Amino acid sequence: MFGRFAPTPSADLHLGNLRTAVVAWLTARASGRGFLIRIEDLDQPRLPQADTIAARQLADLATLGIDHDQTVVRQRDRTDRYVAALAGLDGLIYECFCSRKDVAEATRAPHGATAHYPGTCRHLSPTERDRRRRIRPPAWRINADAAQMSVTDLLHGQYSATVDDFIVRRADGVFSYNFAVVVDDGLQEVDQVVRGEDLLESAPRQAWLAHQLGLPVPNYLHVPLVLATDGSRLAKRDRSASLDGLGTTGISASAVLSHIASSLGLTQPGEPVKLPELVERFDPTALPRQPWLVDPSSWVTSDR
Repeated sequence: MFGRFAPTPSADLHLGNLRTAVVAWLTARASGRGFLIRIEDLDQPRLPQADTIAARQLADLATLGIDHDQTVVRQRDRTDRYVAALAGLDGLIYECFCSRKDVAEATRAPHGATAHYPGTCRHLSPTERDRRRRIRPPAWRINADAAQMSVTDLLHGQYSATVDDFIVRRADGVFSYNFAVVVDDGLQEVDQVVRGEDLLESAPRQAWLAHQLGLPVPNYLHVPLVLATDGSRLAKRDRSASLDGLGTTGISASAVLSHIASSLGLTQPGEPVKLPELVERFDPTALPRQPWLVDPSSWVTSDR
C-alpha cells in the first residue's frame, strides 16, 4: 500500500505545497508504506508549460529529500483507465447540458449556504436529450441522489456531507478531478491520502464514488494550510514562496526544510536536519491543528 503526493503543474510549489509533501512522505514512511508521486495534469491543453513546471516540482521535492518508489505517472496518459471506470458507472451517470451560468443561477444559495447542483438535467426525456445534444455537447454527472457520506480524518475526526451530482466528465471530454483522483488512488493502491485542509470538503464525495466503483476508501489526513501573516493564502504565482524564489534571497533548501520541520513540532527553530532523520520523530496525531502563519522574509536574517 502507498501514500502519495499529487501536484498540479500550474506553477512552482510554494511553502504550503512543500510542507504538505513533507507530511505526506513522513506519514507514509512512518507507517511502513511506499510513496508515490502523481502529476495531475488533466488540463494539459490549458497548461502549455506543464512538462517544464512538473520537472521543476519533482526537482524541488527531491532537493528536500522526498523520494518515491514507483515511476511518476501523469494523468494525461491514463485516459483509457478513466474511460473503463466510467463504463462501470452505467446507470449512475446522466448527461448535463447546463452552462456554467445556468448552474450558477440554479445553485445560488442564501446566507452563505453550501449550494449543490439541483439535478436540472437528471430527468430529461430521451427526446429532450436528443434536442439538446444538437445544440451543445453534454457533460456527465453522477446521480448521487443527495446521498450522505462520512469520512474519518486523522486530524479532523468524522466529517460528513451531502454528495452532490458532481461532474465526472466535462463537455470537452476531460475527466474531472473528483473522478480521476478516485480512480488513480484505487488503481495505484493508495490507501493513505495526505493533502491540504482546503480539500477536506471533497473527501465525502470521493469516498462515496470509491464505493460505487468498488474501490477501497483511503485513510485521510488533511493538513492545516500555510498562510501569510495577514491570514491570506499563499498563491502558486507568488514566486517568493517557492524554493527557487527563497533561494534568491539566500534561504537554502536545507533551511526551508528546517523551518517546515520546526512548524510541525519536529525540530527546534534553526535546527539543521535531513528528512529521513525525522521519520522516527514523526507522529501524525501530534501535528498542529492550526494554520502555519509564515513570513519568509524574516528568515533571511535569522538563517544567516
